[in-house]
Amino acid sequence: MGEKIAKIGVLTSGGDGPGMNAAIRSVVRTAFFNGLQVDGIMRGYQGLIEDEIVPYNHRSVSNIVNRGGTILKTARSQAFRTIEGQQKAVDVIRRRGIDAVVVIGGDGSYLGANELFTKWHIPTVGIPGTIDNDLFGTDQTIGCNTAINTALDAIDKVRDTANSMERIFVIEVMGNRSGYIAMEVAVGAGAEDVIVPEFKCNYRELCDNIQAGHDKGKISWMIVTSEGAARAHIVADTITNMTGFETRSVVLGHVQRGGTPCGADRILATRLGAVAVDELLKGNYGKAIGLVQDKVNIIPLADARKRDNDIYKDRYNLIRMLR
Repeated sequence: MGEKIAKIGVLTSGGDGPGMNAAIRSVVRTAFFNGLQVDGIMRGYQGLIEDEIVPYNHRSVSNIVNRGGTILKTARSQAFRTIEGQQKAVDVIRRRGIDAVVVIGGDGSYLGANELFTKWHIPTVGIPGTIDNDLFGTDQTIGCNTAINTALDAIDKVRDTANSMERIFVIEVMGNRSGYIAMEVAVGAGAEDVIVPEFKCNYRELCDNIQAGHDKGKISWMIVTSEGAARAHIVADTITNMTGFETRSVVLGHVQRGGTPCGADRILATRLGAVAVDELLKGNYGKAIGLVQDKVNIIPLADARKRDNDIYKDRYNLIRMLR
């Protein structure tokens, strides 16, 4: 690979999230502004392996800033985890004359970008696109704000029927290894409790609190659980068996991934996309782009893949104090 960047490829990988299209648009148009060519890589690393490459022009990203999902599509690739798969991807990159790759995604996507850079010497940068907000080096990841707002809108509606029917509801939100969405949603929805992977759930204590609330005249109870911590129907059955109170479960599922991105996600994605291209032009490769306290923050991809969220304890205590 030469030092001068003339053509970049851009891909989205892993789970989609609102705002990815805004990031794609920003990458593409910033690249054209700087005289670069751009190839859109379809379906993430799997599409790269299979040479699903689309040459882009300025109009390829028209009218997408407000659209959810990703026009590049996305997929998870087992093949790219192998040396053989990576070699095929690198062969495509070189045959297509792609000098650098912008990767928009989360933990697994960053791992792939780092492999391309460290093992195969392909210039890469990563843009944090995941609703879980579980990457280090940025205060927010693209999509997390919209996902929280989507979940809150649904939970507000459930709250109405919980009050009308005087029932306990357990709401399951996305988050396999991260409780960020569940914790933020629980605070915003005024939930009485939250179950996340970061804390072990004490069902006896949970049910005792429900009983105590009932004894004081509390007519409804809302519990938010992260899918990776406990499944809603299991929590609901446990509460019913331990308290005798009728408990219903609701799984919000993939509705949280879709929809029009909120303003914060569009703005974040647009800013980070432009910075990503600028860093490639500066020769700053193998980096993850983020914002910390509204300032651009750039760290090695290897350091960005996981973070311990230090807000959890404060949020958890706040939820329990206000119920």
